[in-house]
Amino acid sequence: MNLKGYYQKIRDVERTILEPFAVLVSHATSDGGKEGVLIEVPNQLAAKMIADGRAHLASADEAKDFRQKTAEAKRAADEEAMANKMQITIVPTAEIKKAVRPPKSE
Repeated sequence: MNLKGYYQKIRDVERTILEPFAVLVSHATSDGGKEGVLIEVPNQLAAKMIADGRAHLASADEAKDFRQKTAEAKRAADEEAMANKMQITIVPTAEIKKAVRPPKSE
């Protein structure tokens, strides 16, 4: 394997990626990689995956849809996490006794 050519190919691909994080569409691979899975990765890793033939850049529409879906999923997860938080209020015993003490009758 020509390592100089391999790393030059990675650098060339990396120069074509304009964003710091790229959305890729995976290819089927012999080691179990599934075809058509979208993922967002740093551009250095994206360039390596493209050079290795494991993925290709997603179209602008695919990337936009993917980012919208992940943003919605994060928002839903954040809402669920907030709903599951338990809120506790610590009340001194004296306050409880004042609250349950029957009023004095005249």
